[in-house]
Amino acid sequence: MDKKELAGIVIERLKKEYPGAECTLDYDEAWKLLVSVRLAAQCTDARVNVVVEDLYAKFPDVNALAAAEPDEIEEIVKPCGLGHSKARDISACMRVLRDKYEGKVPTTFDELLALPGVGRKSANLIMGDVFGKPAIVTDTHCIRLTNRIGLVDGIKDPKKVEMALWKIIPPEEGNDFCHRLVLHGREVCTARTKPYCDRCCLADVCREHTEKK
Repeated sequence: MDKKELAGIVIERLKKEYPGAECTLDYDEAWKLLVSVRLAAQCTDARVNVVVEDLYAKFPDVNALAAAEPDEIEEIVKPCGLGHSKARDISACMRVLRDKYEGKVPTTFDELLALPGVGRKSANLIMGDVFGKPAIVTDTHCIRLTNRIGLVDGIKDPKKVEMALWKIIPPEEGNDFCHRLVLHGREVCTARTKPYCDRCCLADVCREHTEKK
């Protein structure tokens, strides 16, 4: 079977396993997802969801956060780790939204990518979750699982994984597929323990598992 056929099988099985896949970062406005995804680097989504409650209590909108000094932001977000750089990026990003976009989040991938602290992963997440556009979010779960399953071949660079997946994943499936990979990577195809292949819905088509037999 080729990679496109394999992708189709994986997509359908993960749909059945995780029908309600969605972003696990809490947000009700686009700018909040921008903030949260920056804080989520090397931090759990669960911790980010707690920390941002205090951040938004003090700075409830784009203008308030843009007016804040980076050290004020850092004081609140430091439990997420890398507090100095994250606070600097959030401050700079909110100021661009205020000064260039009237407090709104831009709607094109290239504009998002140009924002301070926003990389391809974050831009794709915004495009998919906020604007409902085709997106492939290559986080650590996506990279690990797609290599194990055999959808990509020994590729670790996030952009290269993304480009490889665009060739085999239907555009309308990409965003939810990546959310399902996160759930599967946390619950079954884990990184810090041995994968739980005995209860994996993909075991019979997973390259790494079948090669071990």
